[in-house]
Order: sequence, then structure tokens, then C-alpha cells
Amino acid sequence: MTAVDPELRAALTADRAGTAERIIALSADLEAIMEASRLVATDDEHDPEGSTIAFERSQTSKFLDDARKRLGDLDGALARLDAGDYGRCETCGNAIAAGRLVARPSARTCIDCAT
Repeated sequence: MTAVDPELRAALTADRAGTAERIIALSADLEAIMEASRLVATDDEHDPEGSTIAFERSQTSKFLDDARKRLGDLDGALARLDAGDYGRCETCGNAIAAGRLVARPSARTCIDCAT
């Protein structure tokens, strides 16, 4: 492992912790939205507020799905770091550019293979 690994691990771990907290918060938000819609006998199609409730539920669900995917990506990045494979393209085996890893720390492929 190189000298930057502790800093990289700390950054990935902090990002993972923040993402896990986001998942908890979004899960609570989604449960609150669903509970609120259960308590009120509304018809989303005909109620003026129904489309708003459906939109909020859909949007929160999408954010939650994205956060779960990000958590998986970060777990994968940490596993690659542990295995000594972090920063190597899974497709071609070449190094992933540092700028790409800064912008997207969980990147598994170089920019050429990503396109």
C-alpha cells in the first residue's frame, strides 16, 4: 500500500458513513410519507394534493435507491483498496486517472472503458 492509502481510506470511509446516514434519513422520510398517505383517505389521481404526495414518494424512493447504490459502490471501492486493486480498471487493467478517482472515488473503470 502506498502512503496515500490512509487518507484515501479515511475519505472513502467518511463518504460511506455519510451515505449510510443519508439512507437512514431517507428511509425515515419515505416511511413518514407512506404513513401520512395511509392516514388520509386520498385518491392520488383525483386529489389536488395526491400528485404531490406521489411525487414526493417517488422522488424519495429514487434518492434512497441512489444512496443504496452509492453505498455498494463505496463498499466495493474499500474492498478493492484492501485487495490492492484500487485505481485499476476492472476492464482493461490500466490505471484509472487520478482526476477520475478524485471526482468519482468509487470508479471501477478508466474513462476510456467507461465510455
